Amino acid sequence: MQVIATPDGWPIWVSPVRPGREHDTTCARHHGLVEALNRIAAELDMPTLVDLGYENAGDGFRHPFKKPAGGGLTEEQQTYNKVIRGIRGIHGVCERANSLLKTTFKALRRVSLDPGRITKIAAAALVLLQLEYDRTI
Repeated sequence: MQVIATPDGWPIWVSPVRPGREHDTTCARHHGLVEALNRIAAELDMPTLVDLGYENAGDGFRHPFKKPAGGGLTEEQQTYNKVIRGIRGIHGVCERANSLLKTTFKALRRVSLDPGRITKIAAAALVLLQLEYDRTI
C-alpha cells in the first residue's frame, strides 16, 4: 500500500493494495503516482521527499544519495543526505502515516486477506481517521 502524507506525517491518501513482492516504484507507477508527482514538481516546483525505494523515479523526487559500491559519498552528498533525512524525520513521515493507520486500526496489522478487501479496509480507515481528528482535505 502506498501512502501520501503531509509534512507532519498525517496520511492524506492510500493506494489500492498491490502484492507485497512488488517494488515501491513499480506500485507507484501502476497507480500513476510517479507521473503525477513528477508533473506536480515541474509545475509547482514542489518535489516529493522519498526514500531510496524511489531512486530513478524522476526529477520530481528527492531522496538521499546512495553510497557507491567500494566508494564513499562526497562531503556535499553527505550534507545533502543529512538535510533530506532531517526533513523526512528519523523514520520518515510516510512511515509515521503508515504507523498511525496501523496502530489506530487493528484490521490493518498483519493482514492476509484478498488485496481488494485490504484496499477497502485501508480506504475506510483513512476516512475514519480523518473524520475522527477533523483533518479532512
